[in-house]
Amino acid sequence: MNFQIRQAITSNVQGDSAAEFRDTVEDAITRGDEHLLPGLGVFLEKWWHASSPDEQQQFTEKLSKAFQN
Repeated sequence: MNFQIRQAITSNVQGDSAAEFRDTVEDAITRGDEHLLPGLGVFLEKWWHASSPDEQQQFTEKLSKAFQN
């Protein structure tokens, strides 16, 4: 992913509240537009770096299960 995309997404959401982030994520998922995927990827990257190893493990277990269906 191009660094400029990360920077643009970060500046667009900087200072957003938890509710605004939830709305952004839900809107991106509901729309299903592929051009929104990089933004979700930036969110995941930020979350990953801010999470503990236990949180990361729980997430990857849930993700693995979600893709087994």
